[in-house]
Amino acid sequence: MVLESTIVCVDNSEFMRNGDFVPSRLQAQQDAVSLVCHAKLRSNPENNVALLTMGGNPQVLTTLTTDVGRILGKLHQVQVNGEANFLTGIKIAHLALKHRQGKNHKMRIVAFVGSPVQTDEKELTKIAKKLKKEKVNVDIVNFGEEMSNTDKLYAFIKVLDGTSSHMVTVPSGSLLSDALFSSPVILGEDGSGAAGLGGTGFEFGIDPNEDPELALALRVSMEEQRQRQEEEARQAAVPSASTEQPQQQQQSSSGESSKTATATTPTTTTTTTATTPTGSSSNDVPKSDTKNSSNKPATTKPSTTIGGTSEEEMLEKALAMSLEPIDPSDPPVDIARMTEDEQIEYAMQMSLEAASQSQSQSSSSTKKDDKNDKKKDDKKEDNKDEPMDTDDSNDKK
Repeated sequence: MVLESTIVCVDNSEFMRNGDFVPSRLQAQQDAVSLVCHAKLRSNPENNVALLTMGGNPQVLTTLTTDVGRILGKLHQVQVNGEANFLTGIKIAHLALKHRQGKNHKMRIVAFVGSPVQTDEKELTKIAKKLKKEKVNVDIVNFGEEMSNTDKLYAFIKVLDGTSSHMVTVPSGSLLSDALFSSPVILGEDGSGAAGLGGTGFEFGIDPNEDPELALALRVSMEEQRQRQEEEARQAAVPSASTEQPQQQQQSSSGESSKTATATTPTTTTTTTATTPTGSSSNDVPKSDTKNSSNKPATTKPSTTIGGTSEEEMLEKALAMSLEPIDPSDPPVDIARMTEDEQIEYAMQMSLEAASQSQSQSSSSTKKDDKNDKKKDDKKEDNKDEPMDTDDSNDKK
């Protein structure tokens, strides 16, 4: 692991108000600076990071420290101020690195440039040669104004060739922190800068190209955990379904009992309608009769049995009898042309007539039996009154 002391130069000029980076250049830069600070401090616990602004009068906000909270607190207090002075910011950062406590630490400057660089290219190459002589590495993040700054900054980095200096150009509309995650600015010289930074680049924070076995193991464990959670949710749903089934059965049984109760007491409406002759339709019923039938109260008819037959069987027999003409002189009745109320009334009449006929037949049979019994008794009495032949009469003869 490389020991480094890093100073991050922040651009807080008026150009940071632009919204070509979501939500603005300043806030996107703050997220990227936070990522750089975490990467530098997690790569080695002895590393130090400082914060410097280049807008207006460049000044050091925090000196070299290992406290990330202190750096982020100052970072979120940065306000937009004037124009950025790139050359002055680089000189102040170099001076602060000279007075670092750990003399064995390598020196590095990370500069964010999001506004036009007004410095001449000759002066940039001159300061670059001085930094190379002092063994200071420089990383430049070029964003926002890449069209006007790319040539100057490339000439600056070209002078530092041979050192671990880099330039990253991020086009407008992309996420600044995501673009830096896989760049040399975060990875560092040995590629250990992104260690412990999860969720921004790779799944589980691990590059599968570097450690495919670990990435596969994490993916398999995540899949097993997901299946375990689904199984627990399924088992929790089974008891709830089993408790709902008895309730549904009780509701269905109560509904069936109410249906049977209503079926045992059917309501029928009696209508006083005239019998329709053959050839007339059910639509020919007078309106006055339908009104009377609707105004009459419904009467309940108990489910009684006569002669061991139920009411439905009697109705069927009555309808069957109604199909046969009672008197040859009477025309046959067309039940298909009757309304439902008329059919019920006619069936009731026929059932009453059938019941009366059965009663008359039973009474006539009983009368015949009585007459036969009387005749038998009379014959017995006559036989008793006739004189008996004796032996004397026979002797006389």
